[in-house]
Amino acid sequence: MVTLRVLGSAAGGGFPQWNCNCPNCAGVRRGTVRATPRTQSSIALSENGSDWLLVNASPDILAQVRATPALQPARSQRDSGIAAVLLMDAQIDHVTGLLMLREHGRPLPLYATAPVLADLDRAFPLRRILSHYCGLEAHPLPLDGSALRLAALPSLALTPVPLDSKAPPYSPNREAPQHGDNIGLRVVDTRSGARLFYAPGLGAIEPHVMAELQAADVVLVDGTFWQDDEMPKLGLSAKRARDMGHLAQSGPGGMIEVLDAVPRVRKILIHINNTNPILDEDSPQRRRLAAHGIEVAWDGMEIAL
Repeated sequence: MVTLRVLGSAAGGGFPQWNCNCPNCAGVRRGTVRATPRTQSSIALSENGSDWLLVNASPDILAQVRATPALQPARSQRDSGIAAVLLMDAQIDHVTGLLMLREHGRPLPLYATAPVLADLDRAFPLRRILSHYCGLEAHPLPLDGSALRLAALPSLALTPVPLDSKAPPYSPNREAPQHGDNIGLRVVDTRSGARLFYAPGLGAIEPHVMAELQAADVVLVDGTFWQDDEMPKLGLSAKRARDMGHLAQSGPGGMIEVLDAVPRVRKILIHINNTNPILDEDSPQRRRLAAHGIEVAWDGMEIAL
């Protein structure tokens, strides 16, 4: 059986965000909002419960390992269940955790697209920095629709799916998008045929993305913002959700409307920003999601494929 473990379910900064006093963050600190704290988004996949593919390396990875004993199976004096890391993009909240893994006993296998590897070579030179520690064994991900097979997860076919979103603010590609700056991931268990589509950053629903949603048994997709102008309305930023490469849940063409078109699929939101009212378990927005059959991911959530 293939197990997916949600290590972190929040967007960058986590929840509550360390410097934020929005209604959600202030409320959860005071205990006046019924909400669960979350670390920054990452998932892990395993077939045997001991060897795991880490999908995105959150800055919170050390806390996530402590909360997930299977990621530290203790088979030797120095050990890790993390067999490899696959990146969906080069965002700070998805790559900085690589620095926390510097004591890995050998070069850490890293799977990412060519634009992401280029950003990690030049704009944010993690590969050079880590060459002085464990090192990274880089493997460019194909973008031609072919599937990746890993020795640690032999029954899984992993297919990168290019997405319309945004490169990170530090990237030279921020305003000049490159094919492969952002990907989703199709995960197929070749034994059972069970299929997952994972896309924590999703700026637009292109036809090939809709096809992935319709073909999946489980979708785990971008839940960053409830509304497009969420940050401006709170006075926290002038940027809208779309400016940051995210599709809001509400409104015409929003994620709720999109997911309503795939009624037979298990639908879960991840990468939830600290400002999003769906974090409040008693909010009308949370009830609206439930009415549409949409779940909200939480740290420690497990999904069996």
